[in-house]
Amino acid sequence: MRQAHGFLSPRQRRWAWFGFVLLALQAPVSARLVADDSWLFSVVVALMVATVILADDAMRRRPADAGSSHYE
Repeated sequence: MRQAHGFLSPRQRRWAWFGFVLLALQAPVSARLVADDSWLFSVVVALMVATVILADDAMRRRPADAGSSHYE
């Protein structure tokens, strides 16, 4: 059984992971150094990027013939 392709290319997927890790590491450092709550923006964006990565994972794990094909 073949695996379906996700909507992210391998390069986009790498950049999404890089952005997620960077934002996840930046948020606690920013929370420690900045007096206001602007670090919460980093947390929200990291969660949005994580949602995109999870959606791409879910699409990749489905069998290729389970969903509608773009090539038919």
